[in-house]
Amino acid sequence: MKHFGKKVEYKGVKYDSQKELDFFKKYLEHCKYRVEIHQRFQLLGKFPVCGYNMSGIAYTPDFVVYDQEGRMLHVYDVKTGLTSWLIDPAAKIRFKLFAWKHNLPVEVVVPRAHDFKMKMPGFTTNTMHDKHVHYDRHGNMKINKRNGQPVYDRYNVYRDINYSIHEIVGW
Repeated sequence: MKHFGKKVEYKGVKYDSQKELDFFKKYLEHCKYRVEIHQRFQLLGKFPVCGYNMSGIAYTPDFVVYDQEGRMLHVYDVKTGLTSWLIDPAAKIRFKLFAWKHNLPVEVVVPRAHDFKMKMPGFTTNTMHDKHVHYDRHGNMKINKRNGQPVYDRYNVYRDINYSIHEIVGW
């Protein structure tokens, strides 16, 4: 299932959606780091199969944040939600290939009014993320039908980008 936002332009740069632009304005535009927008990374070059070339795989994250020495600090992909319905399987594969090649996980972010939710899909454990009770769109707490316990989502919430991804993952 694909979801496409309406493209918007701000200061001569095109963004894929208003949500992406809002994340940039609120958290990245005035940060102390260098930010690249829609920088393309080649994950796998083209290769021959049976005498024909098979196309390669590239990934273009929404934002890449670099420190003063040029090291990647964050790789952000802005989405409308963190569920598997909103992050397609092809994107998850690209996230894993990117993490394998660059040793840095992709951070899927969902901007909200005063903060943003962040999750790193693809890990075999989600204990690195904080646990939050899941509520439906009407504000009712979701309850597991089998055991009667609350349903929990796992993601982290931040108000700025001054956190270390290395401390969260543990390396």
